[in-house]
Amino acid sequence: MSLPGPCGNRRFPLPPGEAQSPFRPAGDLFRFDIDIAIIGGGPAGLRAAEVAASCGASVTVFDAKRSVGRKFLVAGRGGLNLTHAEPAEAFSTRYSGDDQPTGIWESLLTEFGPEALRQWAAELGVETFAASSGRVYPRDLKSANLLRRWVHRLRESGVRFVLNQRWTGLQPGDRWQVRFESNEELRTVEADAVILALGGGSWPETGSDGGWVSVLEQSGVNLAPLVSSNCGWETNWSPGVIAQAEGKPLKNVTVRAGDATAVGELLVTRYGLEGGTIYKLGSVLRSMAEPEIFIDFKPTHSVAQLVQKLGVCHRNFLDEARSRWRLGDAAVAILGNLSVQVPFTSADSLAQVVKACRIRLNGPRPIAEAISSAGGVRWSELDHSLMIRRLPGVFVAGEMIDWDAPTGGYLMQGCFATGTRAARGALDWLQSRPATIG
Repeated sequence: MSLPGPCGNRRFPLPPGEAQSPFRPAGDLFRFDIDIAIIGGGPAGLRAAEVAASCGASVTVFDAKRSVGRKFLVAGRGGLNLTHAEPAEAFSTRYSGDDQPTGIWESLLTEFGPEALRQWAAELGVETFAASSGRVYPRDLKSANLLRRWVHRLRESGVRFVLNQRWTGLQPGDRWQVRFESNEELRTVEADAVILALGGGSWPETGSDGGWVSVLEQSGVNLAPLVSSNCGWETNWSPGVIAQAEGKPLKNVTVRAGDATAVGELLVTRYGLEGGTIYKLGSVLRSMAEPEIFIDFKPTHSVAQLVQKLGVCHRNFLDEARSRWRLGDAAVAILGNLSVQVPFTSADSLAQVVKACRIRLNGPRPIAEAISSAGGVRWSELDHSLMIRRLPGVFVAGEMIDWDAPTGGYLMQGCFATGTRAARGALDWLQSRPATIG
């Protein structure tokens, strides 16, 4: 999709004033002038609202919480990693999905990519910078200031916010009837188009609790189960490993799962392993009937080089290797536990394990603890504009779609890109929709 500007040829009358309420007393249907109802006030929903309102559409954002942008603020705890500075040809390969259309992410990122996101922040008066890792952050490493400016601009453009409204369903008709529940009171509004941006299943305290799954399933929409992504993995550490290594890092390691590898750090926890290195392998591990990883504690050395560095040694191999190979405390604890089970009888036998230490995994941590989730509305259910084919005029954005990506700015960028596409799709729908929906 290539547009001459944010709106192309789409233009709508300016929305009415914010004093009007979209609800009729007692929960009855009220014909309020909403071109696009956006359900969910996270990054994807707010971006969709911004694009639609900038073209003059009447936009109302509904959210189950008392304020919007809660997941945006959660992301800011680590400095608000907005996007990544790596080349475009590599960027699109970071996204995966079971039935993902060929070229979909190249298309989405061409429409609204990393440079566009940095320019967007600059227009809000927030300077960004790329760290040595390539991750892009606001200069002040804070999310609250950016969110405050963003919401102010949305209100200035006419976007309405209706909060404490939990979405419960849709009913087709001349216009979409969108149902909500608030304080045990049922309410309905009408809209010509609907954008769903309720997030996945991680961080449920922000409102991203996956409650929408049953609603869409009742409408016949085919969904992939929501699963933990970018999360820790559990294993059965011995009490000795927990006592010696809990909370300690495994630095500069290479980790392999199947044919995939990742380089970086891991953190030993009471239940298993955490860290960006294992997050990157999540999709591969989920596909394994019996997930396992192999850790190379000394990726810059071969087995032969390690044996040579150990020199003449006939016993206490691990004690000697701790200093000569510069093994960290966590690595020594893990290797020491293995030596109890199968003693190291030579420098070579220890070096072989150091280069490929096998760790069997029991499974991922619960989805509520995950940084993000995979699963959701399958790509086969959506057209190119992210409209649900069986629900004409209803679009989906953000983590509700079945895509997965590692941390590093890719998650936030994905939400902004899909929010942009869904909004433009809804604008096109408003100009070409049939007289009756359904």
